[in-house]
Amino acid sequence: MIYLDYQATTPLAPEAREAMLRWLADDGFANPHSAHAMGRAAKAAVEVAREQVAALFPPGGRVVFTGSATEAINLAIRGGPNGPVAVSAIEHAAVRDTARWFDADHELAVDADGLIDPEVPFPEGARLVAAMQVNNEIGTIQPVERLAERARAAGAWFLCDAVQGAGKLAAPAGADLIAVSAHKLHGPKGIGALWVRDGLQLSPIILGGGQEGGLRSGTLSPALCAGFGAAAKLALERREEDAAHVEMLWNEARAVLNRWTMNGSKTKRYKGNLNLRLNGLDVARLMSDCRRIMFSAGSACASGSGRPSHVLRALGLSDGEARSSIRLGFGRYTTRDELIEACRTIDAAAKAQGV
Repeated sequence: MIYLDYQATTPLAPEAREAMLRWLADDGFANPHSAHAMGRAAKAAVEVAREQVAALFPPGGRVVFTGSATEAINLAIRGGPNGPVAVSAIEHAAVRDTARWFDADHELAVDADGLIDPEVPFPEGARLVAAMQVNNEIGTIQPVERLAERARAAGAWFLCDAVQGAGKLAAPAGADLIAVSAHKLHGPKGIGALWVRDGLQLSPIILGGGQEGGLRSGTLSPALCAGFGAAAKLALERREEDAAHVEMLWNEARAVLNRWTMNGSKTKRYKGNLNLRLNGLDVARLMSDCRRIMFSAGSACASGSGRPSHVLRALGLSDGEARSSIRLGFGRYTTRDELIEACRTIDAAAKAQGV
């Protein structure tokens, strides 16, 4: 098997696995909210992890652990002040659908490259603006710093979904709320975090024991927190090395798939995400013919819906063009040889379809 679906999830880093094992052992099972010695040890592990994850973000904020980035986004939007919410047209469903929960969402259009105009008008009275740092389907990098600056000047909070950029790019400066997920940076599934700028007051959306400063009730898993922390620490340590590796892989993939049309900006993008199309391509058949290769026919969160990608449609692509697109995701643990083999296999299978 060759895994090329890094936007859906990333392989667990050995260092993260090792950090988790201590808290899965017979003497590491304690509740980190208990006052006894074992509980205090577990809590200490959680707080070490919190500091490691906090290093992904700008100074001047706090980290709230959640069960996922989706939960973090829900907390940011539903736990903030009421009023109009403006979100980009290519946001993840976690943002789009949560904004619609208020029945007051406003879409900020993108251009044919999948980029938001940094001077795009915000709706009158917007209380929150949301734009993702790196798009999960097409890899475009948005001008989040400028959007955050303008949101603040307009009296609105700025939420950034940094799931695809955390540990790979610099933290989005100026944001008020930032959501991330451990399993997108080689950590475990089942844990995410919301960074909250100092001075902001949110209301909890999950009530109970009042954990996480009263914002997110529920017992934390020291093992998941430790794995997240180790993965975040490793991502920051290896950021330049990982970026150079991704750049090399990108160049190799583009060389093999040079006849394919790229979706999204060619320059303002994270290069571990390669979204391509061949008009007339039967993607379902392609995936069947290349079943040893793990890649996506679009966003993993929307696959199987039968609907064309809202992201690709926002770029102006037709339904047919959107359905003729694939996404290859690669990163730290992808080797040059397996990527070249996969790209050659995919291109040969497409040619066998006559496209």
